[in-house]
Amino acid sequence: MRLQLTRPLIFFDLETTGINIASDRIVELSYHKLFPDGTAEGKTVRIKPVRWEGGQEVQMHIPDEAAAVHGIHDDDVASCPTFKQLAPQLAEVFADGDIAGYNSTYFDVPLLAEEFLRAGQTIDLKSKCFVDAFTIFQRHEPRTLTAAYRFYCGKNLEDAHSADADTMATYEVLMAQMERYTDLPATVKELSDYLAGDKRMADFAGRILYDQQGKEIFNFGKYKGQRVIDVFRRDRGYYSWLLDGDFPEYTKSVFKRIYLSL
Repeated sequence: MRLQLTRPLIFFDLETTGINIASDRIVELSYHKLFPDGTAEGKTVRIKPVRWEGGQEVQMHIPDEAAAVHGIHDDDVASCPTFKQLAPQLAEVFADGDIAGYNSTYFDVPLLAEEFLRAGQTIDLKSKCFVDAFTIFQRHEPRTLTAAYRFYCGKNLEDAHSADADTMATYEVLMAQMERYTDLPATVKELSDYLAGDKRMADFAGRILYDQQGKEIFNFGKYKGQRVIDVFRRDRGYYSWLLDGDFPEYTKSVFKRIYLSL
């Protein structure tokens, strides 16, 4: 294995109620945790998606279009634990490692961060390195995970869009990519930086970036490209608008931290 690990690398995949980071929930999570000594452990858990309604927690409906993709329906998760119930043990899984996924940078990782926040579980995901096998594939052979699996591993992906199958396929694809592309960095930190390129995100949804001086800047709206702290100094109403807007909770937490530093 050419990939050099100094701490565990956690491959993971999510199946969800939809694709909205702020409002959708996880219904299945699978991980494959690879340790520096070459050993590994993994698990797949089904999760009951819930939201607060009328002062109580109620199960969220899994839309037909989402169920058609991953095959998980309301009855399949009705007796499963909620994310909040699983959060402590999942936080322990992710606490000591870096993270790898397939097309995970703008969806799986941000949604996972949202779920941890809603559960009140403290975990510092921003301190981790992120490796997205899709980004490597996109730069060299733009296709889907199924095609990537066939291209790099010479096998057909059975049970595509099940979290367990997709997680293990991502692991095999990344290992094959590391062998094929000798220009890829060998350490997880260097690989993470290489894939991030010039767009270093201060949140997980890509709404806030870092400029060349390491200061947070807006990546959307009328103040795009401007430093967040400078905008808040002259337009405090914009901060209030952001907190009331349909933004992920983690993104709002970054806005709050910057505002409170004024």
